[in-house]
Amino acid sequence: MHVLVVYCHPVETSFHAALHREVVDKLLAAGHTVDDCDLYAEEFNPVMSRAERLAYHDVPQNRAPLAAYVERLNKAQGIVLCFPTWCFGMPAMLKGFFDRLLMPGVAFDLSDPANVKPMLTHIRHIAAVVTYGRPRWMAWYMGDPPRKIVTRYLRRLTGNKASADFHAYYHMNVATPPKLARFMRQVSEAMARFAT
Repeated sequence: MHVLVVYCHPVETSFHAALHREVVDKLLAAGHTVDDCDLYAEEFNPVMSRAERLAYHDVPQNRAPLAAYVERLNKAQGIVLCFPTWCFGMPAMLKGFFDRLLMPGVAFDLSDPANVKPMLTHIRHIAAVVTYGRPRWMAWYMGDPPRKIVTRYLRRLTGNKASADFHAYYHMNVATPPKLARFMRQVSEAMARFAT
């Protein structure tokens, strides 16, 4: 399977950076091809410009500013997202990636606004590796937006055909080396059996 890995963390020495490396290594070891999209390393601009917003519904011209990313998304059969949760949401860089890339004519067909059709039907499997600073109960209390975006919204864009796995480590603020090692093993095992 061709897997688009979307990684979003600015610090190369972080635990999340180590998780990202494990994700890519295990996917490759399992025989998948990987397109490793590191948003910070690629200096992705998350800001939707005025011109982009005005052209948002102008299919296919709307895809011109992100043509290379559209092509990468269209080649993917699986997606793995690696990101921390900040302020109970995804980082602004990743949110901007979704805002700009998941547009009409790319992620959904808006030609009949009363019947929006999903266009990411080529995606067969979605997974996310996510860390939270706060405990699980607090993420639940806040509605856990990252989990819903991955397991509901992105799946909907595939026509609800893709399976979705959400691997979360809660309460990083009090993490211990043994607990982090256990989560790393869980992620490693999940990527080794990705889409099987």
